[in-house]
Amino acid sequence: GNPFLIVVAPVGDAPESALTRAFVSNGRQGVNYHRGVWHHPVLTIEKQDDFLVVDRSGSGNNCDEHYFEENQRLVLDPNPQEG
Repeated sequence: GNPFLIVVAPVGDAPESALTRAFVSNGRQGVNYHRGVWHHPVLTIEKQDDFLVVDRSGSGNNCDEHYFEENQRLVLDPNPQEG
């Protein structure tokens, strides 16, 4: 597999852009999200890639979607300052 992006934000009513983090996978690992963690769908780095998604079984909705304003963009700093 190829490296891909993992974008997450902490549990809350809506994702907070200031608390959103992105990680680059090594392309050979799986990702499990804790209940309530906001996450972006898979983001490929390569032009094309294949993914396997396993979802839970059972009844009921297990996904809350958040739609950002059309002109809102999320820019992640590759070198965030700690503190």
